[in-house]
Amino acid sequence: MKKLNLFLIKSYLGPLALTFFISVFILVLQLLWKYIDDLVGKGLESTIIAELMFYATMQVIPMALPLAILLASLMTFGSLGENYELTAIKAAGISLPKAMKPLIVITIILSIAAFGFSNNILPYANLQFYSIFKDIQHAKPEMEIKEKEFSNGIADFSIKVDKKDKESNLLRGVMIYDQRGQNIESNNVTLADSGRLQVSKDKTQMILTLFDGVRYDERNDILKPEKNSIEHQKLRKDIFKEQINLVDLQGFGFNRSDNQGLASIGAMKNLKQLKSDIDSFQIQKNNQIARLTKTTINFFPSFDKINNQNNNTHLSNRQALTLNELSDQQKEIAIETALHRVRSDKNAIDNQIRLININENKIRKHTIEIHRKYTLSFACFIFFFIGAPLGAIIRKGGLGMPVVISVLFFIAYYIIDTMGIKMAREGIWPVYLGLWLSSVIILPIGIFLTYQSTTDSSLLSSDALLAYFKKFIKREKYDLTNRLDS
Repeated sequence: MKKLNLFLIKSYLGPLALTFFISVFILVLQLLWKYIDDLVGKGLESTIIAELMFYATMQVIPMALPLAILLASLMTFGSLGENYELTAIKAAGISLPKAMKPLIVITIILSIAAFGFSNNILPYANLQFYSIFKDIQHAKPEMEIKEKEFSNGIADFSIKVDKKDKESNLLRGVMIYDQRGQNIESNNVTLADSGRLQVSKDKTQMILTLFDGVRYDERNDILKPEKNSIEHQKLRKDIFKEQINLVDLQGFGFNRSDNQGLASIGAMKNLKQLKSDIDSFQIQKNNQIARLTKTTINFFPSFDKINNQNNNTHLSNRQALTLNELSDQQKEIAIETALHRVRSDKNAIDNQIRLININENKIRKHTIEIHRKYTLSFACFIFFFIGAPLGAIIRKGGLGMPVVISVLFFIAYYIIDTMGIKMAREGIWPVYLGLWLSSVIILPIGIFLTYQSTTDSSLLSSDALLAYFKKFIKREKYDLTNRLDS
């Protein structure tokens, strides 16, 4: 029995490692392809790209591990069935559940490790990945000027050159449009015979030296209504032999920033932090509800106050008399004052409800992250009990049929899981229902397949499907013949 266990473990660990790395590679490529537009042309160093790839790999492990377990278990038992090794095992008096025991232990260990990974490592990986990616998004591409094309790499500047001399590093036929100035409508054009573009040593400024040129500066003060009049239109022409321009390049290139702003997101926290923050949000929500209740009580009189006012008929008559004595203008002012008070009260109530909804949304998102840590481990366990019995039933190994079936199961699981998370995040469904919906649907399939495999069912085998298809065609022909005869 020990030799059999070692044989099954070796047969399982090889495909598991292979499919895991293939799944991680494909998912990382898919993730990077999603953000390719934000990565290209930023002049990133190889160390930054390697760091981003590392954290991207950590991010996709929760999705790659269940897929790898499903595919590896299906390949292992499919290969055993195809080579009649599974038949020999059963002939020796060892049932399929008993043969699966060592692999079940490995799957349980992987599920526990997956929970530890999602609770301790994944939050840090998410924080670092999105922090680096945010800094990459804010980085501007390096200044690159092409011949006979306007370059807008620098804000408020548009530069065009006729020719670039690579040997002397000179720019020939330079044209520059300068649109700087918030309150000035400017039409600033500089034409130069040649120029040289350099970047300072600290890379904070661009030094543009122009030779033999002319600068036209036409500005209209847009803050004055009579801006189009002649006295408020300014035109200036400067002829120069040499002109040096300094342009601030702050923000160009990649700079690491503080990631504290992202640390408040639920995906960046472990289980302990999530529960602590949920308690804090719940306290804030309860305080806001109490404040809203107190506010509404002050806005609307209670039944006791109304009864006391009704009993005090003298006061009511005096108030009514005072109102009747008001002039039309005074009545209009009183109505406007009352409407203003009502609008102010409504805005106060709406603001309190908005704060309550914000905390409710935070609680919901943090609760989703808590359930996610458990659903990952449970998905690993479920997919093993789908792949192993399914492989024993179809008896096909390799990367052909197992890959197709595994991908179909995984896509179905992923679609259901995505739909459930979206419903839970929007508050349409309870969080536990949205997060566990996919597991609840897939679990009965695993139980059914395990039962079918232990009873040596021919479900999904190619011979059984072919026989069923032939029987179906024969029955349809028979029914068609009967209808034509009648």
